[in-house]
Amino acid sequence: MRAELLAVGDELLYGDIVNGNAAWLGRQLADVGVEVATSTVVGDLISDIATAIGVALGRADAVIMTGGLGPTQDDLTREGIALAAGVGLRRDEAEEATLRRRFEELGRSRSGTGGRGVPEMNFRQADLPVGAQPLPNGPGTAPGVRMEIGSGVVYAMPGVPFEMHDMFTRSVLPDILRRAGQPAVVVHRVLRTAGMWESMVAEALADEVARLEPIGNPRIAFLASGGQTRVRITARAADRAAAETLIAPVEQAARAALGAGVYGGDDESLEGVVLELLRAEGATLAVAESLTGGLLAGRLTDVPGASSVFRGGVVSYATEVKGSVLNVDRDVLATEGAVSSATAEAMAAGARDLLGATYGLATTGVAGPEEQEGKPVGTLHVGLAGPDGSTSRSLRLPGDRPRVREFAVVQALDVLRRALEGRPGASGSRLPEQARAH
Repeated sequence: MRAELLAVGDELLYGDIVNGNAAWLGRQLADVGVEVATSTVVGDLISDIATAIGVALGRADAVIMTGGLGPTQDDLTREGIALAAGVGLRRDEAEEATLRRRFEELGRSRSGTGGRGVPEMNFRQADLPVGAQPLPNGPGTAPGVRMEIGSGVVYAMPGVPFEMHDMFTRSVLPDILRRAGQPAVVVHRVLRTAGMWESMVAEALADEVARLEPIGNPRIAFLASGGQTRVRITARAADRAAAETLIAPVEQAARAALGAGVYGGDDESLEGVVLELLRAEGATLAVAESLTGGLLAGRLTDVPGASSVFRGGVVSYATEVKGSVLNVDRDVLATEGAVSSATAEAMAAGARDLLGATYGLATTGVAGPEEQEGKPVGTLHVGLAGPDGSTSRSLRLPGDRPRVREFAVVQALDVLRRALEGRPGASGSRLPEQARAH
């Protein structure tokens, strides 16, 4: 079965709201083997909505809509569906009664209704295209719409996420599965990488991607975000066991090609993996942050149970704090500068000593927007101090200030992860042109 997603609302076009509904729906449909061909956003014009529905029905078996079912004048999804179907609207008496009952319930539990019953404008929500069936809205007041047009079907749901989730799960998904018959099971396996840019990951897996291309099943996709790259392997089969059998050799080949770049899979996080490695070693960690300004400690403490291995951190943003609190040698600061590998290693050692930890991890660099000490924006030095001495990784990161700081956290965690796993860091030849490691 082939479906298209259609979101309605000027607020989506203008960027006031991000269309998170499409991402959620895409995942739900993929998990049951329904192919999502296109995702479209259209504004609050009846003619545009109707045109978009017609175009989508020309390419797909089902159109799944979100938004535009509220009571106000710019909620025009019902009218758009009616125009696309060539019918008018009718007042659904059962939905009108449901609205009255819902507002009576709200009147007893919330202020603002004043016992006046249903505001007249809200009755628009009970107007449905002729021939359409209402879809119950458990958490809200706006019913959804199910409308067959030709050989296809249109489902319209509220744009409010928790209302949409409930309606999709209870009403839309069961109807889609009924219409689709027995769709294939779709299984995803995700490999998570760090210390490798997306292009490096794709290059490492180029042969495997080329091998799979004429087969089409399984498929490999690359998903880069937050300084990390996920490799998603997707297989379709009659059942889960068969899909996992298809995935297994591809996963094995991918892990072999990516080597130390893979830190985990599926829902694992880099910070979670690092904390588990520390816990397994019986080790503790302290951090010293300049460039990242507390983001590194924040990522670590987001993980439940981090306190068993994470001792704490120092945000040594000012150069004098690096010397007075972390005991970084003032000669190092004077000759090498606050943004240097020597300073990063000294910061890590200082944090380790100050907080009595097994390992110290430090970041210093230039987030921008201007260079510092003659060092360009994106310069990063990660220092690591442990029982066996100190080391560092130096990189030039891409992006603006928020991205540089976010990527720096990932690089710092990856330095520690590789050290704990006993693996070497990425060599200079494996990093992109603007990055180097030592």
